[in-house]
Amino acid sequence: MKKCFCDLSGKKVLVTGAAGFIGANLCTRIFMECDDVTIIGIDNLNDYYDVSLKMWRLNQIKKLCTNKTEQFIFYEGNIADKGFMEDIFHTYKPNIVVNMAAQAGVRYSITNPDAYMESNVTGFYNILECCRHSYDAAFEKYQGVEHLVYASSSSVYGSNKKVPYSTSDKVDDPVSLYAATKKTDELLAHAYSKLYDIPTTGLRFFTVYGPGGRPDMAYFGFTNKFIKGEQIQIFNYGNCKRDFTYIDDIVEGVLRVMKGAPQRDIGEDGLPVPPYALYNIGNSHPENLLDFINILQEELISAGVLPETYDFEAHKEFIAMQPGDVPVTYADTTDLETDYGFKPNTTLRDGLRNFVRWYKEFYLVKA
Repeated sequence: MKKCFCDLSGKKVLVTGAAGFIGANLCTRIFMECDDVTIIGIDNLNDYYDVSLKMWRLNQIKKLCTNKTEQFIFYEGNIADKGFMEDIFHTYKPNIVVNMAAQAGVRYSITNPDAYMESNVTGFYNILECCRHSYDAAFEKYQGVEHLVYASSSSVYGSNKKVPYSTSDKVDDPVSLYAATKKTDELLAHAYSKLYDIPTTGLRFFTVYGPGGRPDMAYFGFTNKFIKGEQIQIFNYGNCKRDFTYIDDIVEGVLRVMKGAPQRDIGEDGLPVPPYALYNIGNSHPENLLDFINILQEELISAGVLPETYDFEAHKEFIAMQPGDVPVTYADTTDLETDYGFKPNTTLRDGLRNFVRWYKEFYLVKA
């Protein structure tokens, strides 16, 4: 698809989920690479996991705003609050919108579905509506949103047997509510791109990990349990493969996509072609879950977090596959490579080593 490339310098960028794992790292990277940029960050700071970790991420962003031309304006708010979102758009008139706010987690969607419908569906609908009305004549000297980039998930592929997963694959059979809400976002984005000519790009992330990540993710939870001497649960008896993608690779992909919006165009029928795109961002190298755990164990010992004598085998429980889980994730990133010249390449060992070092510094050294 043709792209309309732009420089982020001098732009106003709205980032929802700014205190989240990906959102915070994205804000940090933007400030490191772009001049004279204003980021309007939104996060509801819910207690799905430790709020102090979210506050730490926000503080890391603020430390970078030392230049007078750089601004980080943060609001604690809910994207499902339509009036709040409308006020943000009217006040700041963002050029680029990046929606990373979402209720994440497959298993949690089974026990608390309301949170997913509120944030992932109603919240995203509100963002689309605000983008749509950014083109209204009432906005003086404002050309409207140039590009909406939003987080989708590899979960939309469900239990597809064909691997690697391609964005051209049929994904009409979600196996979790979380996956269904993410597929809903993609459909809504396509409809709004078609109806209102809004350039939108969805990004299907594959198992994101790294320093400062989400405590509900396996690598983080396993580390916590090992340190506490508790047992970890290994689903599907270890017969799982995941396309683990390091946070820096994810952010690099998002940043490149932000700068290259789908180009508005007219089709052969004389009607606008929806400026809509979808990409996978994954490592394209699925790792066996047991190999992943072994590498984590080795890095925990190497960093001095756990002793060499630690009995890891005594702290493992092998159990059946859980509802909503899938046995394998595997990204085809050909389109991302073709359109943006980028392919994630951080090895699992390097990524887990960086995580373990951060974990030791954040939780153990200062304790």
